[in-house]
Amino acid sequence: MLDKPARAAIFTALNVSVLIPEGYMAQVTLPDGHVLATAEGATIQDVAEQIGPGLARAAVAAKVDGRLVDLSFPVQGNPHVAILTPDDEEGLEVMRHSCAHVMAEALCSIWPQTRLVYGPTVRDGFYYDIDLDDPIRPTDFAKIEAKMAEVVAQDRPYTRRCMSREEAIERLQGDKYKTDNVNRATGHEISFYSQGDEFEDLCRGPHVPSTGKVGFFKIMSVAGAYWHGDATQKVLQRVYGTTWSTKKELAAYLTRLEEAKKRDHRVLGKQLDLFSFNEACPGFPFIHAKGMIIWNEIVDYWRSVHRRYAYQEIKTPIILNEELWHRSGHWENYKENMYFTTVDDTTYAIKPMNCPGGCLLFNTRQHSYRDFPARVAELGLVHRREASGVMHGLFRVREFTQDDAHIFCTPTQIESEIVGVIDLTFEIYKAFGFSEFHMELSTQPEKHIGADEIWETATNALKQAMAQRDIQYETHEGDGAFYGPKIDFHVKDCLGRFWQLGTIQLDFSMPERFGLTYTDADNREKTPVMIHRAVLGSIERFMGILIEHYAGSMPLWLAPEQVRVLPISEKTGDYASMIEARLVAAGFRCTADAGNEKIGAKIAKAHADKLPCMLVVGPKEAQENTVNVRIRGRKDNPTIGNPTIGVDELLVRLASAVKEKRTDVEV
Repeated sequence: MLDKPARAAIFTALNVSVLIPEGYMAQVTLPDGHVLATAEGATIQDVAEQIGPGLARAAVAAKVDGRLVDLSFPVQGNPHVAILTPDDEEGLEVMRHSCAHVMAEALCSIWPQTRLVYGPTVRDGFYYDIDLDDPIRPTDFAKIEAKMAEVVAQDRPYTRRCMSREEAIERLQGDKYKTDNVNRATGHEISFYSQGDEFEDLCRGPHVPSTGKVGFFKIMSVAGAYWHGDATQKVLQRVYGTTWSTKKELAAYLTRLEEAKKRDHRVLGKQLDLFSFNEACPGFPFIHAKGMIIWNEIVDYWRSVHRRYAYQEIKTPIILNEELWHRSGHWENYKENMYFTTVDDTTYAIKPMNCPGGCLLFNTRQHSYRDFPARVAELGLVHRREASGVMHGLFRVREFTQDDAHIFCTPTQIESEIVGVIDLTFEIYKAFGFSEFHMELSTQPEKHIGADEIWETATNALKQAMAQRDIQYETHEGDGAFYGPKIDFHVKDCLGRFWQLGTIQLDFSMPERFGLTYTDADNREKTPVMIHRAVLGSIERFMGILIEHYAGSMPLWLAPEQVRVLPISEKTGDYASMIEARLVAAGFRCTADAGNEKIGAKIAKAHADKLPCMLVVGPKEAQENTVNVRIRGRKDNPTIGNPTIGVDELLVRLASAVKEKRTDVEV
């Protein structure tokens, strides 16, 4: 397979001024701007062959004038063409979707009564929802994979067949699931794909050329899922799989999954006594004393940064009158996710978001343009109705604390304020050990409030702010909040997983709905712009991400217990207590293990508790007023060289590591 540099070299070698031979009519523009002459009606596969046999063998699909197509797609006119291989994200996604069809054929072959519903791709793989009364179990995975291997070995071609919506419905012969898919499809043309003569499925495509090109795969799991997420419908079986272009990539992915299991924050949360859940209130987390230390360190740092960026912290009520949510637009757009209660025969909503309360607080006094920008932050407790099947530890809960903020400003201040939020966000992420991130811009959704002109102005403002910081971003059309376009921040953890955390949402509509005004320099009343933003998103979820990122071994400044003093025997117990007292007085979270176990057992327990720093003390250390430093996961301390140091020096080193928010554990 050709990698991207190799393909780029081929493209560069092509001559823009290529002469068109006799009988050659079309001119294909390649991604780097070079032009390739080819016969009118030639396929994309033919174009790949012209570029080079290596690319032709690796190709799985293409983009023609921005549209994803099969390699059998005919070239017409003078298109822009990008040949895709599994090295490209979109190429890998096509390969995974084709593998989902191979799995679907295998399922139908093993269980002929299987009724297929739909099978999309997801991050790192794919799934297929099926209606099958016989439960599929992990012990069945091997025979599914064996049948898939047969289909792959036959290398059958994928063939596309198009027809009208009416013809497609007739062809489906009353299949309620596939007929529903046709009715939901956009456009007038409906397509089916066959894998040779043995299997056909409704699908918009595109697909790889043949079943032999679906990569190296593995069935991962099976779960229950409601049709269209509707709990009143029959529970379907959702079979998950993954596929990669090489055995090595598949093996690396499976290794990452095994590592992720070891880092599961739900397991570590129980093991380290950080948090728990109770059947009395499912989805509502209990944060334990040790977990609250991590929580408070996160919040204290968050507050310190926000003070430097001139934010004022506020607190708004948890329940607000129903009328408020009609005014804000949440009633029409978010009611199904909200909890309600009645007070004095009046309906109130338990807030799912903080922004309406922020608007009410803004309106408690008059404002001048001189007050802007007004940056107001809130650690707001919110509640959202989540289905029991989607809750997942601290990652998806029904009650959580948003690190919310709202910036009220004039239109001319929008760009500089968004730039300021971006700078603040990056600073906070880096302090917690996240140095790699990407950003996404989401635009106007179908269900929204506000005029199209306002949406266009808001979207352009977000683009300009990112351009000012020279930030590359992806665009997701139609994925914005119902009240405005947004920027989302995704951070990469140590396993290469991306987590969506922060968001910036520009809102011209809610200030108008709440009658927010300020007096401008021309002495006229105007409506301010409202910027909604969060950095961590949810303190609970962010804590879960940190636990998995560090596998529970938190950096010194975040660790619930930072230092443990380990006396070799009872003879040095008093000295260990003195060291503990000095560290506690200096502001460190420290204990002394006064148990009767041997020192080896004490060290092993400290490692199991994921302590960043252990201080072993014996008669020699007591006599010299020193400690023997052991660092988590290491037998020595390369920073110090000699692990035995004086107590005064130790305090200085620990204080420096905490102040600098160092993510390593060296002192």
